[in-house]
Amino acid sequence: MSTEANKVVARRYFDEFLNQGKGVVGEDLFAPTYRCHFPGNPGSLDKQEHDDITISFYSAFPDARFTVEDTIAEGDKVVSRYTMRGTHQGTWISGTPPTGKQVTITGNEIHRIADGRIVEQWSEFDFLGTLRQFGVVTAPGQ
Repeated sequence: MSTEANKVVARRYFDEFLNQGKGVVGEDLFAPTYRCHFPGNPGSLDKQEHDDITISFYSAFPDARFTVEDTIAEGDKVVSRYTMRGTHQGTWISGTPPTGKQVTITGNEIHRIADGRIVEQWSEFDFLGTLRQFGVVTAPGQ
């Protein structure tokens, strides 16, 4: 596939899987052998484990909306820099109880794509900045 076609697949991840489906659709988007490398996990996650994390995320941020800021593609990989905005309304992976605060989380996703499907994914996001917005961690000098 062309890099432009791969960008379309990566965009579908944000539009269909995250923003519209909130982690419960998109089976044709992922290869059967899909693996996700997610911060804080010692090994890679399979599709079901990735879905579980995504659904948990939407329990904490039911109004979350992802905006792709930049997309760069080369070969079979697409890098997307995103911003997520949402309200912290439920306990998330940090164990932090709901704060009711509007938060902004920035991050990057790298998708490896083959035959029009996501085969592998590397996720990174500003977890420390998120904890600061929750009020759990203070910035240096505060």
